Amino acid sequence: MDLRRLTRWAARRHEDGLLARFDRLADSGLLWAGAAFLLWSTQTRSGRRAGLRGLFNAALAWIASTLLARWTSFDQRAEATAAAFATGAALESPVAGAPAAVATAITLRHRRPEGLAAALGGAGISFASSRIWRVPPSDRSDAPTVFLPDHAEPSPDGNGLFIAVNTASGNGDDTGVEELRDSLPQAKIDEVEIVDGTELRRSLDEAAEHAIALGISGGDGSVNTAAQVAIEHEKPLAVFPSGTLNHLTGALGIDCSDEAIAAVKDGHAVAIDVATIDNHVFVNTASFGSYVELVDMREKLEKRLGKWPAVVVALVRVLRKSRPVRVEIEGREMNLWMAFIGNCRYSPSGFAPSWRKRLDDEQIDFRYVDAGARFARLRLVAAVLTGRLGRCKVYKQMVVKELKIRSLDGPLRLARDGETFEASSEDVIVRKLPTRLAVYCPHEKIA
Repeated sequence: MDLRRLTRWAARRHEDGLLARFDRLADSGLLWAGAAFLLWSTQTRSGRRAGLRGLFNAALAWIASTLLARWTSFDQRAEATAAAFATGAALESPVAGAPAAVATAITLRHRRPEGLAAALGGAGISFASSRIWRVPPSDRSDAPTVFLPDHAEPSPDGNGLFIAVNTASGNGDDTGVEELRDSLPQAKIDEVEIVDGTELRRSLDEAAEHAIALGISGGDGSVNTAAQVAIEHEKPLAVFPSGTLNHLTGALGIDCSDEAIAAVKDGHAVAIDVATIDNHVFVNTASFGSYVELVDMREKLEKRLGKWPAVVVALVRVLRKSRPVRVEIEGREMNLWMAFIGNCRYSPSGFAPSWRKRLDDEQIDFRYVDAGARFARLRLVAAVLTGRLGRCKVYKQMVVKELKIRSLDGPLRLARDGETFEASSEDVIVRKLPTRLAVYCPHEKIA
């Protein structure tokens, strides 16, 4: 055997070994779990959503193909799950879907007709699931550009900007402080440790008297606090996403702190609506009913179980024990399981609103589940699973300018931007503030 033939033989053996290991990973599902983890680790909204959607669809395809394999001799789980993951990831982010598509092509390298059929089935599952879990548009929400006067803008090196960093946001070990210090060396940065929940507000209030602009690094609750202070002191706000959920930055198309930093340096900002519920500011959503119970219970369990396990346990308990709240809205008495209140109109229709087309439409999006109908919870679950929630009679939706709610069983427990509190009285008013909030947003996102 000459050297060239030996080299080719060794290369084939090496290739066969790698591909065999790849196949085993694909068959077990570990490949797609790892891919989802890598996408989640990108810390970008699109990457995280791509990983979650891909993994969700891969799980659906694996279950469907497993059941099919039990009833027939057709067993192509690897091909179905590969195509489902790649399609789901690509629906959220073509960039994330590209490497997943390459992995799918490797899985389908044998070109067996049954494998191609399974891949088409997996892709079909992804497209079908998007009718229930809708894919948001790739472009950002519209909001008018604000041209701040020179005296109201921090300098390109951050002089005049105060940034409060919630050290407990997200995973708690990577708040991006060093990146902020390197990019905005003259900015004043306060790393705030949360003990009783008032520290962030206190830090921002003290700085607002002298700062040109305020900044916040944290999740939705932190942004909510900073927005309230910025509105009260008439300061523009810079938002640096570092929380578990970052809905406002997602609506603005800001995926990472680099983009918010660029906006501050260039002085580009947009004006967004701000709403209040019982005089408490919210920039995304407010709620009452079962969702508030879920948040309160999750917070009690979080220290012992961790955030996401606590969410699951709290959800199960709330579904079992939750009772409707009795309220009067527009003179009509109602029993409601859950109520969603959006700052601006949300899409899609249904009880899983995900995005806003505008951030300045002066509207309040009110959605609720009527507990007065027979089998309300069962009908709600069935409507969600079949993607027909918008036509379900226990689900109602309206868009209003102002909302007046009267509780018939004492003050309501309320939530806004993920933070819960007790209403000041039985009467609660939801309205828009007359003044909009200026938020820094990169120029290419504005154009």
